[in-house]
Amino acid sequence: MEFSETDRAGSWAPEACTLTVAERPRRAAEFDGLFAAAVRGIERAGPARLRLDLEPGPQTAARAAELAVAETGCCSFFTFTLTVAAGRLVLDITVPAAHTGTLDLLAARAAAAAAAGTGGTGRTGGTGRTGGTAA
Repeated sequence: MEFSETDRAGSWAPEACTLTVAERPRRAAEFDGLFAAAVRGIERAGPARLRLDLEPGPQTAARAAELAVAETGCCSFFTFTLTVAAGRLVLDITVPAAHTGTLDLLAARAAAAAAAGTGGTGRTGGTGRTGGTAA
């Protein structure tokens, strides 16, 4: 699989993405904003699954849901599951095996943005890196 991560936006978008190259920087910035403001932990629950522990709240849930809907519109291979339970807000992202490279790039981008952000702690779950296991 070829990725377009070398485009001007440094995007994690695969060739299968239907967004134009001009639209990709905006989408990447939207995800970076969510990651920087809301990610409290990152777990890699397998090669095809990423779990983001988000700052719980209705605005964060709405923002994550809006991005999930938008992203599946251009990259239909993503599956996003937003779970609210016991004071937690969790965004699970899964992809088919053919797109694990895209998920790797997204996980790295989430970790970098969360570490640089002020809203989330940037900490990771599991083993203390993005390769941890699900709780």
